[in-house]
Amino acid sequence: MLAIRLSRGGAKKHPFYHIVATDSRNSRDGRFIERLGFFNPVARGQEERLRINLERVDYWVQNGGQMSDRVRTLVKEYRKAQAS
Repeated sequence: MLAIRLSRGGAKKHPFYHIVATDSRNSRDGRFIERLGFFNPVARGQEERLRINLERVDYWVQNGGQMSDRVRTLVKEYRKAQAS
């Protein structure tokens, strides 16, 4: 099954996440098919907190991709921000 989920990067106590499309059997930070965006939960000031390629997310969802709960809320938040 195809999963759209977060893959952790960044330093200790300073997380940075890539939003990736991957096979659900792969490990969290392991091999992935495509990088779809990023999420920086500790962004400050003018730093970009969230960027997602919505066209590619929609493509993977149409082809059977299942978003994790956290990715689903981030995509919803990003769509709302883009509409404004």
